[in-house]
Amino acid sequence: MNFSSDAAILYWSGSNINLNFKGSEISAILKDSDTANYYNVIIDDSIVSKIQLNTSKQTYLLASGLSYKKHKLQLFKRTEWDKGTTSFYGFETNEKTKTLPKSKSKKKKIEFYGDSITCGYGNEVQNGKDSGTGHFENNYLTYAALTARHFDSQYSCIAKSGIGIMVSWFPKIMPEVYDLINPNDPNSKWDFKKYTPDVVVINLLQNDSWIVNLPKNEEFIKKFGNQKPTEDFIIKSYENFVKSIRAKYPNTYIICALGNMDITKEGSKWPSYVSKAVVNLNDNKIYTHFFMYKNTPGHPKVNEQAAMADSLIAFINEKIKW
Repeated sequence: MNFSSDAAILYWSGSNINLNFKGSEISAILKDSDTANYYNVIIDDSIVSKIQLNTSKQTYLLASGLSYKKHKLQLFKRTEWDKGTTSFYGFETNEKTKTLPKSKSKKKKIEFYGDSITCGYGNEVQNGKDSGTGHFENNYLTYAALTARHFDSQYSCIAKSGIGIMVSWFPKIMPEVYDLINPNDPNSKWDFKKYTPDVVVINLLQNDSWIVNLPKNEEFIKKFGNQKPTEDFIIKSYENFVKSIRAKYPNTYIICALGNMDITKEGSKWPSYVSKAVVNLNDNKIYTHFFMYKNTPGHPKVNEQAAMADSLIAFINEKIKW
């Protein structure tokens, strides 16, 4: 999230705005740079609606007809930054609604670096197929957000569908954007001293694992020329990205995860690449955790995301004893 002179600007999946209020209705003034962004309206920890934003600055009625008492509101960005940015100009209340002091910050913090799996690409498609439209993407029901809520922790999500560590389906790679407030502005560097997570989860390489085998792919040619990267190069590239996270967070637990798509399918070499990188790092606060291959078409749906969350929660309870 960034701030202009009169608005907060939202970019990344899972960005959220919170308000405590007493009243029966609440509205927000919003403007989108596109029409592909969707938000969950969450009242008292329950999703009450999904709203699609417009490119005109307007007031959106988020909830009405509530019992007149104290409520907590969360406006949660379901969609990722390729759907455009959102400008938030503030909440709007009627004469009977009173805003209340903000809640105390959650003590625990967890941060995720990932691709379409972590974004929630197509996770609400019902027919088993995939869809890249914002309507079917819900970051709130990803393994990442579910895990964060289970531990009642602050949630930070740096993720983009199609992104990789060495190569992506588009020009940007994660090492080039992970430290940006605005992923389209290389000068918008984030100050990592403002937020230090207790746990970082990295779930990347799914896209790399495909593109390194596509020598005619435009991004392959840009990154590698005509030579497929060696296993040592892959391991070192992953190792270097984890090192960059460790440099930002010297004492944070880091979980190097993979899956649950075909990168963890039986016979895949990619888990061994991650394992070797972690061994090379020789850091007793860095772990590996590989999600079971889902063995279904397309991207993980809501139930498969929930299974991933259960797996990650159990792992954190076992290893970190959070």
